[in-house]
Amino acid sequence: MLIDTHCHLDFADFDAERDEIVKRAHDSGVKQMVTICTRVRKLDGLLAITETYPSVFCSVGTHPNSANEELDIQTEDLVRLAMSHEKIVAIGEAGLDYFYDTQTPEDQKTGFLRHIAAARETKLPLVIHSRSADDDMAAILTEETGKGAFPFILHCFSAGPELAKTGVDLGGYISFSGILTFPKSEELRDIARTIPHDRLLVETDAPYLAPKRWRGKRNEPSYVVNTAEVLADTLGLSYAEMAALTTDNAFRCFSKMPRI
Repeated sequence: MLIDTHCHLDFADFDAERDEIVKRAHDSGVKQMVTICTRVRKLDGLLAITETYPSVFCSVGTHPNSANEELDIQTEDLVRLAMSHEKIVAIGEAGLDYFYDTQTPEDQKTGFLRHIAAARETKLPLVIHSRSADDDMAAILTEETGKGAFPFILHCFSAGPELAKTGVDLGGYISFSGILTFPKSEELRDIARTIPHDRLLVETDAPYLAPKRWRGKRNEPSYVVNTAEVLADTLGLSYAEMAALTTDNAFRCFSKMPRI
């Protein structure tokens, strides 16, 4: 069994065959999925998907590349929504993205801090997006953890070893996507070897970043199998060991999500 801890099943890329995509995931051994919110105002669409498929859960939050669209949403709004539905098992995704120059760092940080506060209050894991922002991300996580611990995931990890170490030291999880499987990602595989086994997660970030076996195609949850295979090989484990390990980690991290 595997869990795709981060996908976007509400995206239009999946509208034509969502039933088939969920079935292919189940058939491949991916028994549960977390479809991640990028705009709070689109939460109803995610909830409709989770209510259609018992194996699919979701988060609530605002992606940093949409930060200024939802600056009116406060911590208390995130908390209220997160606790309003049994299928909402995480906060986010939120964080910092300095690669795309679409939002000011100030707006991104404002939203991020509200999401951190919501994760702290609800005890639900914060799904963190961090791109080209290692120093600021490490500083914020360190400072905010000092105010009170909160569960978090550095999702689709592709940053440097220093941020990985900071994340682990502060109690976070590191989630690897199809990027791990790319031939030029040896540095990322080196980082994966340093992560404690009980902090590892796997994801697709579908429809983006299909792993090597399907590179160039639209990604989907069933493809997380290839990422788990490469991660297992990287760490010298069997696929079965990696599947069991990351599944147990996922249920520990997403503590509100039941085993289906």
